Amino acid sequence: MPGFVLQMAPVPAELAGPAIRVGFTVSRKVGNAVARNRVRRRLREIARQVIPQSARADHDYVLVGRQGALGRDFAAMRTELQEALRRLKALAAPLATP
Repeated sequence: MPGFVLQMAPVPAELAGPAIRVGFTVSRKVGNAVARNRVRRRLREIARQVIPQSARADHDYVLVGRQGALGRDFAAMRTELQEALRRLKALAAPLATP
């Protein structure tokens, strides 16, 4: 069972800015408030580690927490986020090195 679902949408032109916007949501189906907050904290941390370096700035992202995030290995979730960005073709272009 996946730990999260990644959704992506282009940023409207009037809201475009330098910052990448990321949202988080966890349904009550996941568990009580303590469990939902734990999932949200884990998602926030993997997004903090992966999104700034890997994601395109011209898109908004939403991470939808799932039940599987409670027991999932943190390193595996971080790898899954990078893979999800790749599948959505949302990876930022690598910087050219001289």
